[in-house]
Amino acid sequence: MSKHHAEPRPLISGTGSGLKGTIRVPGDKSVSHRALMLGALALGETEIHGLLEGEDVLRTAAAMRLLGGETEKGSDGIWRARGRGNGGLAEAADVLDLGNAGTGTRLLMGLVAPYPMTTFFTGDASLRSRPMARVTDPLGEMGAKFVTRSKGRPPLAVIGTGSPRPITYKLPVASAQVKSAILLAALNTPGTTTVIEPEATRDHTELMLRGFGVEVKVEETPEGRASSVQGHVELKGRKVIVPGDPSSAAFPIVAALILPGSDILIENVGLNPHRIGLIDTLIEMGASIEVRHARIEAGEKVGDLHVKHSHLKGVTVPAERAPSMIDEYPILSVAASFAEGTTKMLGLGELRVKESDRLGAMARGLAACGVAVEEGEDWLAVKGNGKRPKGGAHIAVNLDHRPAMSFLILGLAAEKPVSIDDGSPIDTSFPGFVELMNGMGGTIAAVKA
Repeated sequence: MSKHHAEPRPLISGTGSGLKGTIRVPGDKSVSHRALMLGALALGETEIHGLLEGEDVLRTAAAMRLLGGETEKGSDGIWRARGRGNGGLAEAADVLDLGNAGTGTRLLMGLVAPYPMTTFFTGDASLRSRPMARVTDPLGEMGAKFVTRSKGRPPLAVIGTGSPRPITYKLPVASAQVKSAILLAALNTPGTTTVIEPEATRDHTELMLRGFGVEVKVEETPEGRASSVQGHVELKGRKVIVPGDPSSAAFPIVAALILPGSDILIENVGLNPHRIGLIDTLIEMGASIEVRHARIEAGEKVGDLHVKHSHLKGVTVPAERAPSMIDEYPILSVAASFAEGTTKMLGLGELRVKESDRLGAMARGLAACGVAVEEGEDWLAVKGNGKRPKGGAHIAVNLDHRPAMSFLILGLAAEKPVSIDDGSPIDTSFPGFVELMNGMGGTIAAVKA
C-alpha cells in the first residue's frame, strides 16, 4: 500500500483575494508514463526532460526497472532510460506495485502481455477496487491469459504468450488507456494490430511511438478512427520534452476564473487537441483564456495560457467531448457552480470507474456546499446563479486526487471555507499543488488537529 495513505492529511481552503503570477504546472502524466515505458524498450539512451515526479509516474519507473530497463534521474534533474530493445523485457523478480496508477497498470499489462513470462500486479486500496476487464479482454484475444480477483480486479497476474496474435479490435467504449495497452502489446507481436475507436481519444501513444521510430497508421473509417501498428519494429532512443499537464493546469485555470481580481500566466501547457475539451468548454462559458507562444515540442502542441477572472454562463457539454476532458469534469463542475444558469455535462459513464465514483462524489460534495445539482447514470447538471456558493462543508475524497483538488479550489472562492479529509493523494498527479496555489495568493492550509 502507498505510504501516504497510512496518514491522512486534512486540508482546508478559505476565501482569498485574486491570484497573480506566472507558474508552471508539473509535467504531463500521460506523456511521462509513456516516455518511461518506450525508453525502456528503445535501443540507446532516452533523455526525458520535465518528467512528472508524482507517485504514479515514479511507480511506473520502478516497474520498468523490475522489467529490466535502466531508468534513473541524473544529478542534472534529467531522467535517462537505457533500453533493452523491442522484445527485450525480462521477467520481474517481484510484484509490480503501481500504487494508485491506473494508467500505469493498464499500459504495462499491454506491454508485458506478448512475452512468455508471468507478471504480477498490485496497488493501493483504490487501484485494487478497479476493474481491468476492458484491458484483459483484447489482450486475451492476442493470446495472453490472466488470473484476477472477481470482476477483473487486482491483485492480478498477466500470463504472457510467446506466440502473440495480431488483432483488429473495436473498442466498446472510447478509452485511451485500453487503446494504448493494445498498441503497446502490438510492438512485440508479429503483423499489424489495429484498434478502432468509436470516438477519438487522446493520441499520446501514437505520437510518441512515431517519435521513437515506429510506423503508426491512423485513418478515419466508417466504424471510427483506426490506429494500426506494425509489430517487431526497433525503437530508437530520443530526447523527450514533457509538456505541462493540461489536467493539472485545469485547477489554477478554474481558480483564476472564479476568484475576482485574478490574472495569471501558466507556461508550457500541453495543448494536444484531444486534451483541451475543458479549455474549449470554459471559453464557451465566457472564460478569458488566451493562448500565447503556441509551438510544437516532441510532437505535442504546447502553449502559454493567460487566464483572468471571468463571469461564466452555463452551457451544455456534449457527450462526444467527454474523451477529451474526462479527468476535468470534477473541476468543471466547480466552475459551473459559479456560473449563471445550468451547466449540463453528458456522457460521463467513465467517471463511475475512475479512482472513485467521481460523478457521485462531485454531486454529493457540491450539494453539501450549497450548490443545486442533479445527477443521472451518466450525466451531471449543475445549477449556478452567478453568485458564490456558500461552501462550509467537510468533504470525504475517497483517496481520489482530482475531487480533492477540486473542492480545495471551490473553497478559495466560496463564502465559507471548504475542508477535505485527506490531501495526501494529490501527490499522485500534482506534487507541490498547495505550495503553487498559495504562491499565487491562495489560502490552503493544513487542518489543525
